[in-house]
Amino acid sequence: MLKGKNIVLGVTGGIAAYKSCYLVRELRKTGAAVKVVMTDAATRFVSPLTFSTLSEQEVAVDLWDENQSKRAEVGTRHIDIATRADLMLIAPASANTIAKLTFGLADNLLSVVALACRSPLVLAPTMDADMYLNETTQRNLAVLRERGVFVIPAAEGEHASGLTGPGRLPEIDTIVRFLEGVVDGSHQDFKSVSVLVTAGPTREPIDPVRYIGNRSSGRMGFSIARAAALRGASVTLVTGPVNLETPRHVNRVNVETAEQMHKAVMEASASAQVIIMAAAVADYAPAEAMEAKIKKKPSGPEPLALKTTVDILKAAGTNKNGKILVGFALETENELEHARQKLQDKNADMIVLNSLKDEEGVFGGEMNTVTILDKKGKTEKLPRLPKFEVANAILDRIRLIRQL
Repeated sequence: MLKGKNIVLGVTGGIAAYKSCYLVRELRKTGAAVKVVMTDAATRFVSPLTFSTLSEQEVAVDLWDENQSKRAEVGTRHIDIATRADLMLIAPASANTIAKLTFGLADNLLSVVALACRSPLVLAPTMDADMYLNETTQRNLAVLRERGVFVIPAAEGEHASGLTGPGRLPEIDTIVRFLEGVVDGSHQDFKSVSVLVTAGPTREPIDPVRYIGNRSSGRMGFSIARAAALRGASVTLVTGPVNLETPRHVNRVNVETAEQMHKAVMEASASAQVIIMAAAVADYAPAEAMEAKIKKKPSGPEPLALKTTVDILKAAGTNKNGKILVGFALETENELEHARQKLQDKNADMIVLNSLKDEEGVFGGEMNTVTILDKKGKTEKLPRLPKFEVANAILDRIRLIRQL
């Protein structure tokens, strides 16, 4: 798969930089041409001459070439490197470089090339376990993945510092296989799969000004839609009122009330193969919405009569017809018991349980802790992860169901 490909290999500062020498050799064996771009910190661990000898190409290190005054083309060197690449890999990718890419900083040649690169970008995060597990690093990696950057999972084991845990550079053959998967498109494991996702809250009007709602931000549902689209799915996102950008390649349908969401879901579900109901739909709505604003009275408000809203998840489960159905549950007590009951009552294949007992809660934040229950009786609590990573974990389990 890599034969004839032009690969830009970025090498950042870290003890694992020496392993990139073996990586260059293996990539050359596949028939790929390798152009190495190093940070100044990387040259403290391995000399540019070593990479130049292995790659049989000049190694690029500095934005400001010594011969710049004599060679006008040096001024666009970063563009030349970026546009000729069929694929760019940064291995090892330090926490510093990952942070720069997240925020678009371009203060060295490697970050400039990465910013200008139009081809697939692959990162192999490599650092001490504590740095790798730091919430900032994990959030940065999640943001980059949301943008379509490929991230190779770090290997676990003993580090040069003596620590043990994740953050090691994966084995060379693992990296090469990952790159081959990027080139052949096997990462798009949901290609040709139609996915329907619901997200956000619903608003049930009391009068023209007020409504019954909840604190859902819609981030979890939007993360699922974005992750599914990046994995090749054809995605329809039915969302309540939220202030979030539509993910790329996602068809968005805006609704406000539970009734409107029910109608949109029933229409979209006809062609969907996977339905993921992450929206926080109101359980009750005013029995009658007032046409004029209810005025404040000294005697206090009139009682507000409520009616039960349509159960969209149950309606989808009743008309499943071979579709995979995933529901969400938010509980404050007896979480697992209520989630298992919901799994059965709604005829779902999977329930993703949120708990308000988890620190920082689930509303509006970028991180989440969930427990996944399936109809075969399996219960799996995931560690605290960015919501985009939770989204991919859910899709991974859906993929397994589809393959059974």
